[in-house]
Amino acid sequence: MTETFLDKAYDTTGVNATRALYRKWANSYDAEVSENGYATPKRCADALGAVTSDFTAPILDFGCGTGLSGLALSLVGFKAIDGMDLTQDMLDQAAEKNLYRSLSLTDPDVAFPVEKGNYSAISAIGVIGAGAAPLEVFDMLLGALGSGGKFVLSFNDSTLKNPAFEKRVGAVIKAGVADLLFEEYGDHLPGINMKSKVYVLEKT
Repeated sequence: MTETFLDKAYDTTGVNATRALYRKWANSYDAEVSENGYATPKRCADALGAVTSDFTAPILDFGCGTGLSGLALSLVGFKAIDGMDLTQDMLDQAAEKNLYRSLSLTDPDVAFPVEKGNYSAISAIGVIGAGAAPLEVFDMLLGALGSGGKFVLSFNDSTLKNPAFEKRVGAVIKAGVADLLFEEYGDHLPGINMKSKVYVLEKT
């Protein structure tokens, strides 16, 4: 019987534990989330595509995992997608999809290797929140965008239980750091009755 990991994902804390979980999950990740109707990548890609005029400009798929997010972005029409992830095992799966211009490991103990304005858009699809990246990653990614850069991200129900995440989005909008282009609550993993909120922000 194949080991399942979805039931463990949202209770995992800390970089090392998260990396260990996704290392074990890499080979069966696509099958398990697909069986549960993983809808957020398409929702995020569609939302970003609706506010994009130049699909040839480079975008960063941060926390790309096995590449399901990159696949969704590619199907919408994005041509130059770079992927970053915490786990090499997940990147190996992503590489097999032949979707990415480049793939690289990210290390939270090292300075973020992206200069401001390098990307026209950054995605963090199912990346920030419970069992995944901390709220500080939101600030890091938004800070890496130049004026007019787009940021698409999602918070699942487990993450939304902590009001700090939605409050942080509201705070950057209120402060004039970014404009809200899109916000929608909808399906995430219907198979386990979980939803997510998708946002698209534009850096001012």
